[in-house]
Amino acid sequence: MHKANILKYTGGLFLEVAREIAKQYPDIESNDKIIDNMAMQMVVNPYQFDVIVTTNLFGDILSDLASGLVGGLGLAPGSNIGYDTAIFEAVHGSAPDIAGKNLANPCALVLAGVMMLRHIGEESAAERIENAVSVVLKEGKSVTKDLKPEGYIGTTEMTAAIVAKLRV
Repeated sequence: MHKANILKYTGGLFLEVAREIAKQYPDIESNDKIIDNMAMQMVVNPYQFDVIVTTNLFGDILSDLASGLVGGLGLAPGSNIGYDTAIFEAVHGSAPDIAGKNLANPCALVLAGVMMLRHIGEESAAERIENAVSVVLKEGKSVTKDLKPEGYIGTTEMTAAIVAKLRV
């Protein structure tokens, strides 16, 4: 995803390099979209995308858009995977405006842990945790304010609800 039509040097270089790399992997389908259209396509038909390669700025914008499609930043895990190193995190970052207030939805961070477990081959543990999160979300009783503005619970309590489902 790029904006090479306007950012001719930086976006153009990104697109040129992406196309060169794509030629080295002819068995992998590769195509490009201008970021404006990409945002619309993610809303209209997100299932058409498997992997998105873009710059940090556009990636940050698209990850926020994607999190909105699934219920908000509190549900969006993220990963940065390299050859020798991988980092897993909540897409929302540290959320300093609510830090220490017991308001943050723990799901993004818990699901980032699920992604990490899958990355290291611990599929069984990942599935158990993901299922526990899914049950808590489906029940809708023990969730944070971002998911239930009335009658919500705090971060600590939602985390405890997820852990309790692991024990079942």
